Amino acid sequence: RAIDDLLELSRIEFGGEAVKDPVSVESILQESIERVRSLAASHSIKVLLNAPAADMQAIGDRRQLVSAISNLVENAVKYSEPDSSIEVSALVDSDWVEMCVQDFGVGIPLRDLDRIFERFYRVDRARSRDTGGTGLGLAIVRHVANNHGGEVSVTSIEGEGSTFVLKVPRFKITKENP
Repeated sequence: RAIDDLLELSRIEFGGEAVKDPVSVESILQESIERVRSLAASHSIKVLLNAPAADMQAIGDRRQLVSAISNLVENAVKYSEPDSSIEVSALVDSDWVEMCVQDFGVGIPLRDLDRIFERFYRVDRARSRDTGGTGLGLAIVRHVANNHGGEVSVTSIEGEGSTFVLKVPRFKITKENP
């Protein structure tokens, strides 16, 4: 897993500019959830998709966007309690699409929020032995956001959960690009 994550981070970080194609936001979210479905089932966690409008599109690299959202959903599963749920959704904010992953798990201490997107940073090293992972998932998400001219943000309350938002450019249907 560590090798796969390092290779993925290298591809995203050094692979040149991200493809800038119109891509269905609903399909990104669905594929991301599907990648994590067996992990969620093994933890008895429901991943709920609040399906966006079928015509909502982002501009970007499909592979990178699916990788980023999959990492966010996987983290949400790992840091949620059994028999809980995770909500995945998207909304349009002017020229941007905001893809959101919300969990109701352990949350992130305020002192750690500004460091969680660093490579190999772990909030709770003891718990990370139980959850697995490489400490690269959120670094991958940050690089995907940067490659797309967007951003990733998090709000979290310890003991209540976290919401991660990946913000990328929106594809607008116009007369020039029907």
